[in-house]
Amino acid sequence: MQQSTNSPRKDGKPIVSRIDALFLMIASAVAAVATTAATVSGIAGYFTGPATLELPIATDSLTASGLELQATGHYTTLQATLPALPAGEAALLSWAAALNQIGILTVLALVFLLGYRLRSSILFTAASVRIIGACGAVLAIASAIGQVLDQVARGRLAELIGANQRSVEDIIFVGYFNVAALMAGVVLVLVAGVFEYGRRLQKDTEGLV
Repeated sequence: MQQSTNSPRKDGKPIVSRIDALFLMIASAVAAVATTAATVSGIAGYFTGPATLELPIATDSLTASGLELQATGHYTTLQATLPALPAGEAALLSWAAALNQIGILTVLALVFLLGYRLRSSILFTAASVRIIGACGAVLAIASAIGQVLDQVARGRLAELIGANQRSVEDIIFVGYFNVAALMAGVVLVLVAGVFEYGRRLQKDTEGLV
């Protein structure tokens, strides 16, 4: 007799309690609303009022003085307040913030899915595999493109206010790229592959029952 992969465990006991699973779902939903509201507010601020941004500095001439132990150093970033952002740079920062928020929402969606699935033992499903893989790809792509747009905008603003001087030899922008979100997206894609493998094993095992 073949069992469906959507049936609950034989002992009827879920992996976690329903209260814990419900808490995960509620917490992820609340976090999604809160972070989205904050992102929308931040994007509006790029177009409507003064903006304080940390801009990359592409020169070592801004040295830090007064350091102890004969240490030397120079500034690599500048916190600048601009009364109004140029439209082009504001748009780039807005797209970067939106893409970053998309990455956050994909993670929260996975937490919601985890809470929903953990209410029972049904984890290795085709839908779960597709959702995890899609979320991983979206997280990796959105985070990478968002960071590039953000750093391009900040580099251009640093040039506009005179903090950076572009030379003829400049080819790439100066900035920082955090690979954590990109790697997390890749890991999620791999996890989707593991889930697919587990789902097939589960089907094969239940087919023998």
